[in-house]
Amino acid sequence: MKIFRQGRGGRLWAATLLLAGASFALLCGGAAQAEDSEARHAESPYFAVKSSEPGVDRLPLKGTQVDVKILGPIADVTVTQTYRNEGQRPIEARYLFPGSTKAAVHAMTVRLGDRVLSARIKEKEAARIEYEEAKTAGKTTALLEQQRPNVFQMNVANILPGDDVRVELRYTELLVPRDGTYEFVFPTVVGPRYNSPQGEAAREKWVAAPYLAEGEASPASFDLRLTMATPLAVKDIASPSHAIDIARAEDKRIAVRLGKDARPGNGSGKSSDFILHYSLAGDAIESGLTLFRGTEENFFLAMVEPPKAVPAAAILPRDYIFVVDISGSMHGFPLDTAKLMLAHLLKTLRTSDSFNVMLFSGSSRMLANESVPATQANIDAAMAMLNQQMGGGGTEIVPALRRIAALPKRADISRNVVVITDGYVSVEREVFQLVRQQLGNSNVFAFGIGSSVNRALIEGIARAGQGEAFVITRVDQAAAQAERFRRMIEAPVLTQVKARFEGLQVYDVEPAQLPDVLGGRPVLVFGKWKGEPNGQATGKLIIEGRNANGLQRSELAVDGSVSPDAAALRHLWARERIAALADEEALVGGQAQKSAITTLGLRYGLLTNYTSFIAVDERARSTQTPEGVDQPLPLPEGVGKHAVGGATPVTAGVTVGAAVPSTPEPAVGAAVGLMLAMLLYTLRARRRSTVTALLSE
Repeated sequence: MKIFRQGRGGRLWAATLLLAGASFALLCGGAAQAEDSEARHAESPYFAVKSSEPGVDRLPLKGTQVDVKILGPIADVTVTQTYRNEGQRPIEARYLFPGSTKAAVHAMTVRLGDRVLSARIKEKEAARIEYEEAKTAGKTTALLEQQRPNVFQMNVANILPGDDVRVELRYTELLVPRDGTYEFVFPTVVGPRYNSPQGEAAREKWVAAPYLAEGEASPASFDLRLTMATPLAVKDIASPSHAIDIARAEDKRIAVRLGKDARPGNGSGKSSDFILHYSLAGDAIESGLTLFRGTEENFFLAMVEPPKAVPAAAILPRDYIFVVDISGSMHGFPLDTAKLMLAHLLKTLRTSDSFNVMLFSGSSRMLANESVPATQANIDAAMAMLNQQMGGGGTEIVPALRRIAALPKRADISRNVVVITDGYVSVEREVFQLVRQQLGNSNVFAFGIGSSVNRALIEGIARAGQGEAFVITRVDQAAAQAERFRRMIEAPVLTQVKARFEGLQVYDVEPAQLPDVLGGRPVLVFGKWKGEPNGQATGKLIIEGRNANGLQRSELAVDGSVSPDAAALRHLWARERIAALADEEALVGGQAQKSAITTLGLRYGLLTNYTSFIAVDERARSTQTPEGVDQPLPLPEGVGKHAVGGATPVTAGVTVGAAVPSTPEPAVGAAVGLMLAMLLYTLRARRRSTVTALLSE
């Protein structure tokens, strides 16, 4: 009897070991497949593959020149891209490039030798058809399309050998101060996007744009010149991103150029967003009402400085949910900075607060099933969990936010959701929709970390969540931004904000509903006004809201002066209306606002998701089919190869498997579960066998 039971136990152990071996082999196979997948993703179209094909110029973009004119709070920008074919065959150059999230792109001109072609704005599909027809007919043609509010694609077909083609884009944007500091940003590179297989953008071709190898700089030149004229003296002008040379004609007129060594840190200035900060004398902002009288419509812009923050007599307990991206693109500097910033944020919590931390890449992990008190022990546990992460895998942000939305929340606690990411995803619309629909009972803030973050996602999350966007481009900015966040959320400056005019007839006012005024953020109101052609505009703007001391009221007089230099208000208003419609479209899904956005784009001559710029040289110049060339992009400074085409996540130097799905691989999970079940069953069988054997003796 004893011998029989020992044999049975031996066979169970043998079977278990066999299953364990099979499971281990499956796990290793999964890891090998992940490595194979990573190797495949490292090939085209993710990384540019050097080609020895004779006669084809694979790098037709030779340089980008940026000219910026800042007049008051409005920036007018001209971007000139120079394409030249140094090969022996006609080519079609395709180039993906970033734009400002606030840009109203309103003009495009193509210069081909001594010929100047002015582009026309057309409905997107119609422009694409015209472009393809012109390309087939051998005509030199250029097409500018918007892929995202901050991502554009330029196609230039039939660039003949020896051709020098210059494409000029013009856009305008409003510079809105924060805490008295103005910021101008010119993005220089599109960061690689993780394209979720479940996302609406899964089939969008632009996401698979080729990239240069890590550490390889773009061979194209880059230069930027900026002039500034302000009503008050400028002080504290500096660039946290690039070396610059500053020339002052006087305190109110300044010229800025990139320095001889324009490289930020040890990276290339061409792969890091150009950022310029400046403030005016006395830390003033250009509060006031600007009026413009047009031939058909009149426009206005009101910028009202917020009142000083009033300390709340009693601040209710708050719950903080920190959602931290640990995907492949965060590997290195971005994740290191996120760790430092989160440490600062956690230190600011009060003992009456609660918090939780989610880490997400392809899947997600929570510190606890529900929020925990902000004790030192819990803070240490959160940092220990984060410090183990190296960064790797996909960026499944939508499942992560759905999980956050499902967390229980007490009715008497104010919840703040803080998303920390570089934003390298292609599911912006799904994210905005989720934040609005499922996180409406929370204030949602977004921190973008990196030298060239996806500002459209960061700013869109904050806008949808009635919060604020923060961008950190260097490690030494983490503490200051964490402190700014703390001051901002202690108590809103104004809530239930409303704007109304007395004595001036206004219409088409944007935004339709004003958000809460947070610390250092002015009130902005765009719109149109009616008045007699030669009559004066008079009246006043009244801003009302509530803070800790009750009802607050600010008045701004309409002095009747009309600015002839404010023609940009026409484009800025239209862009603001288009952005509002795009937000509504993201909320309901589909293309619900396509007709309205298209109409606005065509009427005001603006590039949108549904309108494009097209320029055609009517001369047929070639009988050959042009060779398509995708201009490769440099990786943003501080971003490594883990960001491109998917990667294998690494924790403390140990490979933990591909993280593209939002859940573990079924085969691996099943194998692990089966192995554990067999081990448990075997241990119980061994225990029963031992007891029976002892009784038989």
